[in-house]
Amino acid sequence: MTTPAPAIDARLRHTPDMGTEAGALAIVLHSHMPYVEGFGTWPFGEEWLFEAMAMSYLPLLDVLSGPGGDAVTLSLTPVLCDQLAVDAMGDRFVAFLRDVRRVSHALDAEGCRAEDRADLAAALELGAADYERALTRYEQLSGDGDGLLGALAPHAAWTSSATHAILPLLATDAGVRLQLRAGIDAHRDRFDGARPWQGGFWLPECAHVPWLDGLLEEAGVRAACVDLTDVLGGRGAPGHLRPLRTEAGPLLVPVDRKVMELVWSDAGYPAHGAYRDYHRRTTHDHHPWANDGSVYDRRRARAQARVDAGQFVRAARARVAGGGLSVCALDTELLGHWWYEGIDWLVAVLAEAEHQGLRIVHLDAALADTDPADPIDTGTTSWGTPRDLSTWDAPVVADMAWQTRTAELTVVAAGPRADARAVRELLALQSSDWAFLASRNTAGPYPRERAQGHHEALQAALTAPGSCEPRLRGLAPHADGAVLLGP
Repeated sequence: MTTPAPAIDARLRHTPDMGTEAGALAIVLHSHMPYVEGFGTWPFGEEWLFEAMAMSYLPLLDVLSGPGGDAVTLSLTPVLCDQLAVDAMGDRFVAFLRDVRRVSHALDAEGCRAEDRADLAAALELGAADYERALTRYEQLSGDGDGLLGALAPHAAWTSSATHAILPLLATDAGVRLQLRAGIDAHRDRFDGARPWQGGFWLPECAHVPWLDGLLEEAGVRAACVDLTDVLGGRGAPGHLRPLRTEAGPLLVPVDRKVMELVWSDAGYPAHGAYRDYHRRTTHDHHPWANDGSVYDRRRARAQARVDAGQFVRAARARVAGGGLSVCALDTELLGHWWYEGIDWLVAVLAEAEHQGLRIVHLDAALADTDPADPIDTGTTSWGTPRDLSTWDAPVVADMAWQTRTAELTVVAAGPRADARAVRELLALQSSDWAFLASRNTAGPYPRERAQGHHEALQAALTAPGSCEPRLRGLAPHADGAVLLGP
């Protein structure tokens, strides 16, 4: 059994009741990457993780350890941590920075100069310097012995299911327990020495149904973020500023789209003309242009980031002027990777909050003394559009959803006799990413190939236990089917 979460650390009990005075903002960064270690490089595969490491995770370390950074709530999925813990993955990351990004930037800059575009070449060289800084920082962390994962450990507050499965789409309680316990046990084993887990759990894709609450409570979960935009009223409704009790125990914490969509929406800050264009690319996949078509100017973009940070803080301060807790939840990879200036914006938000008098609080601290609202019937919700599960089980991906459920029933029926390889292949198959990528058609055949490959490997492992060489070298180290699927 998973050990229950400890009582909320007394050191966190400094946040006043969110409903009795001017409220606060919680910034939650959800960090996740599907299991790509050993499964392709470019354009789909390990390079996704390498880019996030270089442009998001490494730069974020300075923010988390800087002024106000301890108020940022960091969520790390177990499957992301599984990959960061693989030594060979780190070696390939270094090779990617040295042998791919260094060379590809140089080739594009040379091509631009040959076409008399020294301005574009200078922008490319500016981008190349980011990867050099990432290389220096990563090698420094590796030399210190703790590595990137160790550097993130003091900030790793929230966890998630083992492989970011859509829990409401799982077929059995045993399957949900497997995802929960394998993920939570891995998180505690890695991070409790640096930061004891307080029970914060990121529901993958914010997908929630009320029947999950008892299983979450059993696993030690004390709080989870949910998107109740269509349940508690539209954007800006006051109900989104107060956590909800559940009959089973865990708190449901509404994310506040009124504030979030200032950043994360089609017209959000990253769309401003001054920011670097993520979609327009050079021959070797680099980005020397701004959104408005001009050559990218970093000083101009950073100035805009400060403007947007000031506007964001004013809006958040107005949102909680009458009390309450506004939760702005963002994918960590938005900052730095997708939105190149996102890290600069976050630094400026923390500084502006201090200047303007907006309280930014760690979510664990805020929840320690909050007065939650009474339980309500939330129905089935997610962050998807609409707020249901159709992104992951609509007709276009229905075959994937049914295949995954059937595989789960087969493994659960095998119980403790299930081969460890079969259990890990099931966990990999259950990742929300494959259906999401297929539904959005953003990664070609890759997600369907991955899902089919895991299904075939699962079947082989069940047919001939112990006969398959595992490709999932680092996935779910605590996924022991004999324990987790036992009676």
